[in-house]
Amino acid sequence: MLEQYHVDCVVIGGGVVGIATARQLAMEGREVWLLEATSELGSETSSRNSEVIHAGIYYPTHSLKAKLCVEGRRKLYQYCVQQNVPHKKCGKLIVATNSEQVAELDQILAKGRANQVEGLEIIEALQLKKLEPELTALAAIRSSVTGIVDSHALMQQLKNDAEQLGAHFVFNSPVVEGKVVDSGIEFVVGQLEPFRLIANTIVNSAGLDAVSLLSKIKGFPREHIPTMYMAKGNYFSLPSKAPFKHLIYPVPEPGGLGVHLTLDLAGQARFGPDVEWVTEKHYSVDESRKNGFEDAIARYWTSVPMGRLQPAYAGIRPKLSGPGEHSEDFLIQDASVHGVPGLVNLLGIESPGLTSCLSIADYVTACINT
Repeated sequence: MLEQYHVDCVVIGGGVVGIATARQLAMEGREVWLLEATSELGSETSSRNSEVIHAGIYYPTHSLKAKLCVEGRRKLYQYCVQQNVPHKKCGKLIVATNSEQVAELDQILAKGRANQVEGLEIIEALQLKKLEPELTALAAIRSSVTGIVDSHALMQQLKNDAEQLGAHFVFNSPVVEGKVVDSGIEFVVGQLEPFRLIANTIVNSAGLDAVSLLSKIKGFPREHIPTMYMAKGNYFSLPSKAPFKHLIYPVPEPGGLGVHLTLDLAGQARFGPDVEWVTEKHYSVDESRKNGFEDAIARYWTSVPMGRLQPAYAGIRPKLSGPGEHSEDFLIQDASVHGVPGLVNLLGIESPGLTSCLSIADYVTACINT
């Protein structure tokens, strides 16, 4: 006979969005358990990205990505200052290296302004050379509000906040199965020492496993389970510092934002992500992809030290659109969509999920409270 627990709110998934949501629910006085399948927080998407605080430029106007990114970015900077989470508002340049891309900059700028992103301007070639002497570009958009954050420190601070408010974090607790019952959803959790858990309110923030989790819940309508695709992004790094102060992004490409140059808080450069569609989770970086990286980087940094790039790490984005398809918006489902009381699904939470974590948490609690 399995031990049984009845909990008010359960958040499934210990990435940055799950932790922020657990914190927000605890702030509202709810009893909260966060279930994490592994032994540590944010071991997948949340710790395997560029750690960029995005401005909100690229996303379709009125989309959840645009709305939650802009709101989330403002909240995140404020939170980082208040809680001393390491971060830096270093700014970003979206660079055009040919005349066709120069024409695209106007469209990107218009979309960013329509999304109410502040601090955007077009920079011409001469001014660019003064800003970044090593950069080769005909023009660029400068985003002054883009920045970087220590994602691990952010997750740890959010966890500390949540725990101080009474939230419980339960590790090594994968959801094995579930079923819809009158009082909410009943789960079997854990493998070595499984237990039964009944929750009134459930937030499915399982990232790469969020869609497959739904197939484990008896009584959840199958027509509301979307297809998920996995876009692996590989990163390479240089053993020395790159001569740039800003983050450098090419004009976006299908499936992602192109191989961009980002900086960590120590000023070390890393490059990526590219787009590699995969069907299974694996995080090894194929060194043979280095040539493609060097070619992409050389378009805006002609003196990139060829042959010195080193494999760094990889991450996988949970996407609701596949190769060649238009990028889908975040999908946040509540009972008004799928009909299961108390369940909120966070599906396809890829970039800008890190930037949006606090605004997504607010959005989810609003769904729960309506």
